[in-house]
Order: sequence, then structure tokens, then C-alpha cells
Amino acid sequence: MPVLDLTDAAAVDRYSTFVQSHPHRALTQDLRWGIVKDDWGQEAVYVEEDGEIVAAMTVLVRRLPGGFSVLYAPRGPLVDWDDRAMVLRVLAEADPLVRRHRAIMLRIDPEVRFDAGLDSWLRAQQGWVVKNVGAGKDDIVQPRYTMVVYLRGEDGRPLDEEALLKKYDGSARNRVRSGKKKGLYSVSGESDEDLRTFHEIYSYMARRNEITARELPYFHRLREAFGPRMRVQHVRHEEDTLASSVTVDYHGKLYYLYAGSNDVKRNLGPNQVMNHDLMVWGLENGAESYDMGGVFALDSSDGLYVFKRAFCKADGVTELIGEVDIVHNRALYAVLARLLPRVQRGRRAVAAGLSQARKRLRDRRG
Repeated sequence: MPVLDLTDAAAVDRYSTFVQSHPHRALTQDLRWGIVKDDWGQEAVYVEEDGEIVAAMTVLVRRLPGGFSVLYAPRGPLVDWDDRAMVLRVLAEADPLVRRHRAIMLRIDPEVRFDAGLDSWLRAQQGWVVKNVGAGKDDIVQPRYTMVVYLRGEDGRPLDEEALLKKYDGSARNRVRSGKKKGLYSVSGESDEDLRTFHEIYSYMARRNEITARELPYFHRLREAFGPRMRVQHVRHEEDTLASSVTVDYHGKLYYLYAGSNDVKRNLGPNQVMNHDLMVWGLENGAESYDMGGVFALDSSDGLYVFKRAFCKADGVTELIGEVDIVHNRALYAVLARLLPRVQRGRRAVAAGLSQARKRLRDRRG
């Protein structure tokens, strides 16, 4: 059956083995991502040839009022994108899901580099809405630009630490070395207390930057899903914890997912040391890449982009193909297309308002 039977343990294991070994693998295409996104439903489809899975797509299901839904394959499908016929085949396998869930659309955003030929082909498909060049942060879910440091040389072998440092620009390299000399060190932990420490620092950073933070149970689910592949790392100086992060090693691809720092000793460069030490951890485990996460625009006035660019000097920015909405109900899709940007702007406004209110309260108490 092209739709995976999620109750069949052997079938799930075979599917998972394919997903975890695919060149375009991503932790959000793993079936265990459904544990993290527990407010969505989950399905999976695949294409099989000669008894082997050759393409697959894990799909989240967001139920909407009226019995409708939106299907989303985060960083999927996993397929050879040079084989256009196979791309269409694996997407066609989702047709039963479209009918079952009364889907307004299926959204895909594969972890595939932007290519003008692929972009033209996507735009030529009837009923497909492509969002990449010119799309703003209100138009797309995931940033199109990802900042990835590759941890292997041209010969495929892991770099040593000195070769890794040479990939950074001078400012990042100096901050790492200076921080180490001044006594910064990294520790990792697996306890609930480690998660609480991370979450306190991460939430503090979110309030400072006026962005929305995820609640602590989300990170417990992330740990449940990926177990020892999830690393909680803290950077300390003497007895002070200055920064903390959550990273997942997804079978050789490191995803630096969430991080934060407080205002204690920020001049020592804890964030630079934290990222460097995580990459060294990756080197020690034979990882191939370290994904620092995305940015919506290559804006030199954006401090987050400048921070990430310093580590990616040698490898540059990875520009992805973007999002594609395969529309199945044009009338309702038009309604969603108008509403979603407003919802995203509203969420940011709420986060900023809450942060400002907390600051005013602290100022009055101080």
C-alpha cells in the first residue's frame, strides 16, 4: 500500500530506515516528529520499486473548522529531485490523504537547493503555488536561506578542529579562542534540571528579543522523540551558566534548533563558544553538517544573520527552493492565503506586547 500503515511495526521500521538514510533526510520527515507536533495528525506515503522504497513523504495533518484540513510535509518529500516523474509519483500517492482529510492544500518545502530549472518546472505545474524569490516572512513558514557549516573535507573525511576554525571569519574565530582562554567551557546534560535551565535562558532571550518562546513540555516531547540524539548544552564561566541550547544529531546532520543567552558576562562570547563546541561534538561523531537554522533575508543589519554568517564564511549561505502549495480547493485556499499572514503578524505583535509589558513591570519593581 502506498499509504503507510502506522500500526504495522515492520512497515514503520522499513519506512524509517529509508528516511534516516536518504541524502535529503531531515528530522521533520522522521515519523517521530509526530511526537513533537502532537497537536497535528500524521500520515506517510511512499513509492516502492522491486521491493524497495525509493521515495517517501511524511505528512502532518492540521484539522480546520468544517471538517477541512491542511497537509504539510515539512522538508519533504524525500525523493531524487532530478527525477521529475518520481516527484510526481510520490506526490500522487498523497491523493488518498487529500480525499480522506478533505485537504485544502498540500504544502511541501524540501531541503533542496534553489535551482532555476527546478523552479521553472515547479511553476509550470497546474494548481501549484511556488513561494521563494521575493517571499517575505509572512508568506512562508520556513526561512529560505539556511546557514550550514559542512564538517567534512572534499575527501569526505571529518575535519579536525583547526580546519573547522579556519572556516569561520576572523571575528568568530577570535571570539571562540578568546572565550576559551577566559575560562568558558561547555557541558551537556540529560536531566530534567538541564532542560529547565535551558528553558529559563531560552525564555529570557525570547522576552529580550520580543519573540515567541515554546513552552517547556515541547522540549520534553523533543527529548522523548529523539532520545540521546538530542543534546542539551550549556556554556559556563566559573559557576555561572551564560548560554544554553538544544541540538539534534539526525544521523549525521546536526540541527541547532533552539538557543539562548542571558545578560551575564555576554562580553565573553558564550554563544560563539557554544556553537563551536557543538560542531566539535559533531566532528567527534563523524557528522557531515551543522545547520545553524535559517534567515528570511540576507540583511547585514540583522544581528542574527551576521552572527551565523561569521561561522559560514567558507561555506556561504544555502538557498533552498522554498515552499510549494499544491492546491486542491482554490476557494478556501484563497481565504487561507489572506488570513495566514495576518495571523503571523498578530502572533509577533502579541509576543512583542507581552515582552514590553514584562519590561515595564520589572522597571516599576526595580
